[in-house]
Amino acid sequence: MEELIDVLNENGIKTGEVLTRNEVHRRGLYHRAIVVAIINNKNQILLQQRSFNKEKNAGMWDISVAGHISSGQDSISASIREVKEEVNVYSEESEYEHIITYKDKRIIRDNFIENQFYDFFILRKPDLKLSDIKVQESEVEQVAFVDPNTLGKMIANKEMVERNVMYSALYDYLQKENKEKLNFKR
Repeated sequence: MEELIDVLNENGIKTGEVLTRNEVHRRGLYHRAIVVAIINNKNQILLQQRSFNKEKNAGMWDISVAGHISSGQDSISASIREVKEEVNVYSEESEYEHIITYKDKRIIRDNFIENQFYDFFILRKPDLKLSDIKVQESEVEQVAFVDPNTLGKMIANKEMVERNVMYSALYDYLQKENKEKLNFKR
């Protein structure tokens, strides 16, 4: 059964209409999605290479986890579900830090329009290792941990799914974290 999604207005408020994911994209209706950056104790970010069978951005590298919010679900519940589905990592609501919500509009092709509100979260998993991860093969080709400099190079080389607002917020978060650690050590 195809995923059902709550339709939003241009301000991110639910309209009461619930449609299939395909219909929402076909008609270019606003809806909500989540993006989660999983970060280990070395401040490395978990990246996933999207499946080569995906309908958009196939084979590109992406942030740890991204996905739609199903009808009736909130952003945290969707994040927990997507993290478990895509990379088989258990997480709890209290582990998520909301960083930013932003609106993005893109025409992928004539019958695939993305008008989405993204809720971006950080999930700290200090002891997570690549060997702990079991990917959802229909969604993910492979995963890797990268440092912020490597991520920056991948963004510049257009190897990453375009999420510039989110990447900027991620770098701001990492810089703030680093400054707080440096101030603490004095």
